Amino acid sequence: MDVAISSRHCEVSERFRRHVEEKLTRLEKHDQSVVRVDVEVTQERNPRQADRAVRIQLTLHSRGPVVRAEAAAEDKMAALDGALLRLQARLRKTADKKRIHRGSRTPTSLAAAAASAAPPLFDGTTVDGSASSDDPAAPHRVGPLTVFGEGPMVVREKTHQAAPMTLDQALYEMELVGHDFFLFVDKETELASVVYRRRGYDYGVIRLEV
Repeated sequence: MDVAISSRHCEVSERFRRHVEEKLTRLEKHDQSVVRVDVEVTQERNPRQADRAVRIQLTLHSRGPVVRAEAAAEDKMAALDGALLRLQARLRKTADKKRIHRGSRTPTSLAAAAASAAPPLFDGTTVDGSASSDDPAAPHRVGPLTVFGEGPMVVREKTHQAAPMTLDQALYEMELVGHDFFLFVDKETELASVVYRRRGYDYGVIRLEV
């Protein structure tokens, strides 16, 4: 795999070049057909963007489509890690799609899978456990929830164990799984929080306080 590094408005040291090549070797475990990776390092001259002073774009060339990812941070190392995480997430998604299309079974639609694999959530009983009446306003059970009237149709519910973490750790986990948001418990405030990706390279945080 060839690595081509270019820079704009900044210089790239030999030490950083070796660091980039070492990091990019991990991409081969996601895609064995990688031929070349172009790395573009750009230094922002606007002092108001000190937290995004360096932008790194990675462009992966292989026998398949070109895959590109980029990130901005206050230094080259952090920007490289962010861009690499995004690139790895996109490669994982591509690999998952290939497994589905090349598998022996045709993918099943969500409605068909839910109908065949799981029993209906409505169990036909009221809150006190008796049979439900014909009154649509009577409370009834939908899975573990008590619903009044028609209520919401809950199709999936999950509970995860989570250790409190910092905002930086939550951002890392979000980029690692390749999602646009990540739910976590803030280690500093002990509040349930969600970090999410905004336009460009900004992030937002929503916290719940009871």
